Amino acid sequence: MTELATLARPYAEAAFKRAKETGKANEWANALQFMAAVVQDPDMAVIVNNPRVGSDRLLQLIIDICQDHIDDEAKNLLKLLVQNGKLKLLSNISALYEQYKANDEGYVNVDLYSAYALTKAEQHKYVAMLEKHLNKKVNATVSVDKSLIGGIRAKAGDKVIDGSVSGQLHQLAKRL
Repeated sequence: MTELATLARPYAEAAFKRAKETGKANEWANALQFMAAVVQDPDMAVIVNNPRVGSDRLLQLIIDICQDHIDDEAKNLLKLLVQNGKLKLLSNISALYEQYKANDEGYVNVDLYSAYALTKAEQHKYVAMLEKHLNKKVNATVSVDKSLIGGIRAKAGDKVIDGSVSGQLHQLAKRL
């Protein structure tokens, strides 16, 4: 994962820089998310990983699928990724781009995992705690992860705040 993030970083930085220059930060975010979703689709992954499908045919197929969601600059990025065999980086590029966009706009995207479904009041409580802790406005995406057993785990970029029972058990096991 770290290696993919390292490889994806220059592409994400270039896309974000271009988006800032053209004032199309949201359009780029949507395009990157859509292209990443297309490439990650299980049926599409079979085609992407098939060595008998040439890069020109693969590029045209992805452009045809994405045509209403991407502009010419996003097509150029897609072409570059196909030519360099880097399509697998698209989800990392999209995630890094979102981080750059969030930092630029003064908020942080947080993936908030809970062992059970949170009520709106609980979500607001945790978001307020995270905003105070991170000293930024928080845009939280809440998910249920029963493997946590109890508590919550928050992931903001590279930073993980683990208040889960499974995390505490793991820490206890390390100390023993």
